[in-house]
Amino acid sequence: MKLGLLLLATLPIATYAQDSIAVTSNDKYPNTFSSGSANVQPFNNKAKRFNDWSVSVGGGAAFMVHSDLKSIYDKKINWGYNAYASLDKQITHVFGLSLIYQRGETTQKAQLEGAAGIAAGVATANTKYNQVGLIGDINLSNLLRRVDNHSPYRWALHGYAGAGFMNYKTSLYDNNEFRWSNDPKRIPLFMEQKLAINSLYYQFGAGIKYNVSKLIDIEARTMYIMSGDDEFDGGGYAGPGDYDPSSKVSKYNMINKGRSDNAWTVNLGVSFKLGKHESHLAWHDPLQEAYYRANVLENQSTELVVCEKGDLDNDGVCDDWDRQLDTPAGARVDGAGIALDMDLDGVIDLYDKCVTVPGPVENQGCPTTTK
Repeated sequence: MKLGLLLLATLPIATYAQDSIAVTSNDKYPNTFSSGSANVQPFNNKAKRFNDWSVSVGGGAAFMVHSDLKSIYDKKINWGYNAYASLDKQITHVFGLSLIYQRGETTQKAQLEGAAGIAAGVATANTKYNQVGLIGDINLSNLLRRVDNHSPYRWALHGYAGAGFMNYKTSLYDNNEFRWSNDPKRIPLFMEQKLAINSLYYQFGAGIKYNVSKLIDIEARTMYIMSGDDEFDGGGYAGPGDYDPSSKVSKYNMINKGRSDNAWTVNLGVSFKLGKHESHLAWHDPLQEAYYRANVLENQSTELVVCEKGDLDNDGVCDDWDRQLDTPAGARVDGAGIALDMDLDGVIDLYDKCVTVPGPVENQGCPTTTK
């Protein structure tokens, strides 16, 4: 009962609230308020003020880090390389998307424990990979910029995260099972992963960009690649039997308990910004624009000039918009400076003896009587 009364009491309020914020929609702008406070217009290429496309290329070093065989082994670095090219689309001043292609190569080493390690020595593996993915780009400098920061905006910190698909080829050499030998018959371990749905990888990282000019940005970027694959480092196949301690195959894939071989890349790159506008959307700071407009208003002359051309007929309407510059003295006028004629008989009220009744000019605006 109480719930029913409460609903009855709130229904008129809700109805009024809905009606009070009602909007006038039309076919052209079906989802906009009609209050007129916003500059509503179609958003198309003509309305854009900023460039939002770019092409990026770069390259640097690549390392197999969290894996069974590692690029940093025995306090020595086994250098690899990584190169990338991407097509970048800036969605807002904070967020963008990149379609990226990467290729690279890593070299990594490891040694088995016990007698197997003594016999095999230090194993060396090589991984060559190609990756195609989609990366989200968050402009952290625009997102976290302080409202009181008026400094020049040329450096920007970016965060990246994305996923894609890859193929790779690996090889593994040691002094025992995986070596070239005719007696006994042995060969190095070669593996290949085709580009397929099960070759999904993830990556995330960060970069710092510098705005060189309206056409070029340079960037230092580091990314962490999670393969989700225990074969990525070349340490052997990842079938159930390969993790069986009683099997006779070499256990390189059991050196690290993790089942995902992950890599790390460090790159330097350059972005070529495309478009005809003066600036790119990624470098637009809405706060800076607001500060500029507020500064213009604050420093604008506050003197208000009224009736620049004067009021020659002294009717109270400036000559700038007075449509009757010779109004007789004492006549009442409308907003356009025209003398009032309430009964529209052609005799202005100043001279009309019958203000509310039409009459000829000859009779001072009063009707004539006939006998």
